[in-house]
Amino acid sequence: MSKKIPVEQGSGNVFADIGLPNPEERLAKADLAIRIGETIRARRLTQTRAAHLLRIDQPKISRLLRG
Repeated sequence: MSKKIPVEQGSGNVFADIGLPNPEERLAKADLAIRIGETIRARRLTQTRAAHLLRIDQPKISRLLRG
């Protein structure tokens, strides 16, 4: 016999759903990070080369790609 688990429909913004401040800004930043990561992979850039092009250091690229 299985138990039913209550499920709640999300709003589409996980940051708003869990009650964080500035959820729209957080979602926009997350979407931007995803797009930057996709572009880095599509262009087959190393983290070092991507950092050079974006004028930031490589550890920031690493953190960006890890979310």
